Amino acid sequence: MNYVEELRKIVGHRPLILVGSVVLIIDEKKRILLQKRKTTHYGAWGLPGGLMELGESTEETAKREIFEETGLTVGKLNLIDVFSGADNFLKLSNGDEFYSVTIAYYTENISGDIKMDEMESLELKFISLDELPKNMVKSHRKIIDSFLSKRRV
Repeated sequence: MNYVEELRKIVGHRPLILVGSVVLIIDEKKRILLQKRKTTHYGAWGLPGGLMELGESTEETAKREIFEETGLTVGKLNLIDVFSGADNFLKLSNGDEFYSVTIAYYTENISGDIKMDEMESLELKFISLDELPKNMVKSHRKIIDSFLSKRRV
């Protein structure tokens, strides 16, 4: 059982503040890796990542989540920004509510072969930045837009 599941046993569905990390992974063709989600935001495209466990840094969270969801190992992470506030409120289908504090990174330093976790993803795909899908997690699109506005690619 993970930290959030343990916490939910105590507080039920009440709103929580949860910290997570996502990573904008850029390949050699300057495409980004998107995940068609199977859990939160079912069927929408988003960035791979997830919630922090006790004792982890946000960088450790990012690297662990990327490996778990994609099979890829990431090296140096570069901060895009921190995203929080009322726009990051979620109410899940099971009634759980939370405000997400998301630390967003980007990297071009990846190794390994993609091995999708079928419990969390419907599909993983490198997509050109000028061909982003319309059905995206709203907060993840905001992260990508912030990244692009800084002209990092």
